[in-house]
Amino acid sequence: MLEEIAIEDLGVIRAARVPLSAGLTVITGETGAGKTMVLTGLGLLMGGKADPGTVRPGADRAVVEGRLDLSRHPQVAGRVDEAGGATDDDGTVVVVRTVAAGRSRAHLGGRGVPQGVLAEIADELVTVHGQADQLRLRTPGKQREALDRFAGSDHAATLEAYRTAWTERTGLQHEIDDLTARAAERAREAELLRLGLAEIERVDPQPGEDVQLTALVARLGNAEALRQGAQEAHDAVVGDDVETEGSAVHAVERARRALEAAAADDPALADQATRLAEAGYLLADVATELSSYVADLQADPAALETAHTRLAALGSLTRSYGTTVDDVLQWSSDAGLRLLDLDDGGDRVRGMQERVEELDTELAALAERITATRQEAAGRLAASVTAELAGLAMSGARLEVEVTATDAGPSGADQVTFLLVPHPGAPPRPLGKGASGGELSRVMLAVEVALATAAGDTVLPTFVFDEVDAGVGGRAAVEVGRRLAVLARTTQVVVVTHLAQVAAFADTHLVVTKSTASDDDTTVTGVRPVTDDDRVRELARMLSGQEESESARRHALELLESSAVGR
Repeated sequence: MLEEIAIEDLGVIRAARVPLSAGLTVITGETGAGKTMVLTGLGLLMGGKADPGTVRPGADRAVVEGRLDLSRHPQVAGRVDEAGGATDDDGTVVVVRTVAAGRSRAHLGGRGVPQGVLAEIADELVTVHGQADQLRLRTPGKQREALDRFAGSDHAATLEAYRTAWTERTGLQHEIDDLTARAAERAREAELLRLGLAEIERVDPQPGEDVQLTALVARLGNAEALRQGAQEAHDAVVGDDVETEGSAVHAVERARRALEAAAADDPALADQATRLAEAGYLLADVATELSSYVADLQADPAALETAHTRLAALGSLTRSYGTTVDDVLQWSSDAGLRLLDLDDGGDRVRGMQERVEELDTELAALAERITATRQEAAGRLAASVTAELAGLAMSGARLEVEVTATDAGPSGADQVTFLLVPHPGAPPRPLGKGASGGELSRVMLAVEVALATAAGDTVLPTFVFDEVDAGVGGRAAVEVGRRLAVLARTTQVVVVTHLAQVAAFADTHLVVTKSTASDDDTTVTGVRPVTDDDRVRELARMLSGQEESESARRHALELLESSAVGR
């Protein structure tokens, strides 16, 4: 719902605040006062095209700011959040549109956004009916949606079941088409996987085998150097035996004995002697292991050749399937799983095709039910709208709602077309063709009233009507006002009108006034709400052009009283 609009330097409006409330709000004023600029400002907030020519002469830019209540529109609030905007704690969001020479800017909830984001949000929140605006129900898709809404909750449940099945079928068919189109590619991939797995199976690598073989080759290829180094180390540690002069074991033993002899005079040296004894034992162990190593280390050309051959075989695998044998084994595991998936493709396609056939049967049954309920609802909607038209100075006009078969789609197998017969004997024509702007506005009003009556607790958008009363007067004008009031029971309605008979039904009455600025003699426009006597005077002006006329005032009071009774 729109809570208010603030306008600065737009057309003849220097600064104006337009308070809006629930129910029916009418905007009236003298011709040329600036009512059009109010609607222009609303259009800018709703993502409409910006025209720098609408900036007030002498001003650098025009600014329109509006506050929207999204508390009953959680999906729209979510879209605001996606765009980076923020809603206030009370569920409202501020929209700002700035128009300057050559450019315009839009802000939503404090964040700059593209103009298209405002239009996207407006599509959910506001519907404008006027001669210069696209009618919401002009396209077949929107007409189908309107008929579906009128058809009721049971029809909506059937339609939702159909759409769910359609979505599943579409996804399955896409996957089938993809698998079928890639059959040759999948076969080639499977063959390459089989060749790779066969090669790996033939070589039969073991985890870490390449690391172990590399170490073995290094050992066998350098056996003499390793033996010589180990022997020199052994001799340095123990020499020919533990008593060899200059050996490490002999030097440690001498040091231990010296400390043990001195420890008699200073017990602190006993600990050091013990540690030297432990070092001697460790050196002896090292010497034993080195001796064993030298004894076991023998040159083995055959074993070296075998190791080189095995490494070459493993190297051919690592060049193709990884940098190490462990990488090769991981590739083998992954390839096996992928091969199972590829080999299972035929079974999967057959299974999906069977499911598609089941869904086709289900969709056909659901589409038949949808068509039946649409045809039934079409007759009721046409009768309801036609009855409304009779009271809107369009006696003899009728609406026909045509439901024809078409190719199945996500919303069924029907095309819905609204046809208007403007007078008896005239051929039915698609809505929006062959009727004046005022007639179209009244048809839209009749349709919206019929839909609102059937909507129940559904949250409807804000409706804005411009020139809905064009070409009517007298009793018909009263009926226009009455139907706007009926529509306003379930949603917010804003109407720009020239007729007192319509304005009398308003819950909020706003008057657009113009005056001359004292500083530069330019014409400026303001907007003010009127109540009580001020409202009677405005209605009297609309009736006779003389707001002080007693007869006009009496007529205005009668309109207000009759509108209250007629609601």
